[in-house]
Amino acid sequence: MSYKFLKSLRVLIAIASLLLIALAFLDFLGFLPAQFIKAGLWLQFVPSLLLFSKAFAFSALGFLFIIVLTSFFGRVYCASLCPLGVFQDVVLRLARRFKKIRFKYHAPFNWLRYGILVITILTLLLGSSLILNMLDPYSVFGRIVTDLFRPLLILGNNVLAGILQSQEIYSVFHVDVHWMQLSLYIIPVGFLFLILYLSVQHGRLYCNTVCPLGAFLGLISKYSVYKIRINSVACTHCKACVRVCKAQCIDLEKHTVDASRCVSCYNCLTSCKFDAVDLKTKSKAEKDGAQKGADVSRRRALGFLAGSAVLSPVGALARKVVSNNATVPVERQQYVTPPGSADVQEFLNRCTACHLCVSACPTGVIQPSKNEFGWQHFLQVRMDFYQGFCNFECVRCTAVCPTGALLPLLLEDKKRTQIGRAEFVKGNCIVNTEGTDCGACSEHCPTKAVRMVPYKNGLTIPEVDESICIGCGACEYACPTQPYKAIYVKGNPVHVVADEPQREKAKKNEFEGDFPF
Repeated sequence: MSYKFLKSLRVLIAIASLLLIALAFLDFLGFLPAQFIKAGLWLQFVPSLLLFSKAFAFSALGFLFIIVLTSFFGRVYCASLCPLGVFQDVVLRLARRFKKIRFKYHAPFNWLRYGILVITILTLLLGSSLILNMLDPYSVFGRIVTDLFRPLLILGNNVLAGILQSQEIYSVFHVDVHWMQLSLYIIPVGFLFLILYLSVQHGRLYCNTVCPLGAFLGLISKYSVYKIRINSVACTHCKACVRVCKAQCIDLEKHTVDASRCVSCYNCLTSCKFDAVDLKTKSKAEKDGAQKGADVSRRRALGFLAGSAVLSPVGALARKVVSNNATVPVERQQYVTPPGSADVQEFLNRCTACHLCVSACPTGVIQPSKNEFGWQHFLQVRMDFYQGFCNFECVRCTAVCPTGALLPLLLEDKKRTQIGRAEFVKGNCIVNTEGTDCGACSEHCPTKAVRMVPYKNGLTIPEVDESICIGCGACEYACPTQPYKAIYVKGNPVHVVADEPQREKAKKNEFEGDFPF
């Protein structure tokens, strides 16, 4: 296999991997099957490792495959399978259309990259995943795509829908954009600009200085079987390999390549015109060290696995604010986590804040948190019933989560899973404050846990049966009072099974025989 073919194969795998993962986060219509998304994420290291820590299964062995792959071929994950790494390559490729970019060797910042790795491991051992969530490349990429690119894509869809519908073409339809709180955009915007700057100015500096996964895989790749090696006899010091090295790890003065920083992009292999740069084992390099040029007839390549499943989009409830007289503050003792999280603390320990569930949720109820669970869990997700509600017929978030933070639920089980319980605040209800009919909460409750009971002056007021409430938040989302809700969902620290709702029997038709019209 020629080096040119090897690099082309690497680029092909990288493009396929980037497109698959990007589409998983951008799919606002729910076209991609959940199994297809999870299969495509099998080789994402941190989600796979967290899933493995919960359940020993083939679906959780992706991280182990990456370790074995790295021990043989170096950091091929960083070059071909890491979405953030490939995204940096795309940025660099586009930037080269506007300016000439040449790299040079830089000494490593070992104290910084290994310091970040040690701090990340220590915080994990102490029970906080904040550092890992902030710096994990898969999660960083997921937040950038979900929080920034996806809303722009939906806005573009809506503009196109408006144009087509003016021509009486209805194949494209309007989709609601669920915006986050403004302060939550600081992190994805900051990381996007950081990645753009570092990619153009310093290549893969983020991967070799900031990324804890890059530092970990770098330690393994130091001892990999196959490495990029320079034949000092054949080298002419033209620096063609140095100028294209995105990791800035080729030291021609010593004729060495820092394997811990090399991301196996193979640019140096195809740039050298004198066959002085090779991919080979140590024994092979020593055997061929006296020869000018190297035998490049046989190489090994690696494979990539992707796979598939579809859930249709579900529309959100429509509502209008009709009252601003709610004066009783609502303070949640426990915020609500998505179905499938089971135990809130266990969920927070496993969630990497990649926001794939945010992207997958058709009603926009799953949103990033600020300090609702404490600042150590910044950007991990919660249910925001001001933004949406948990659709009774949907289990999409539980199907796509790659870390095991959200466990898969059958639809019939999800309909009985009580993630929280509705709490009625009479002092905020417009039936009480304004003496007018409402009933929006009862109307939208899928289990009829909220029902209207007689009040006064012929009015009815909500009453909650907590035993059959599942905490879906449809009542809170539909409640028209501001600034506080008259009904809200208080979360369960541990999700439980709600009682089976009582189904009313159909009334028998009073008419016997023919209809009277």
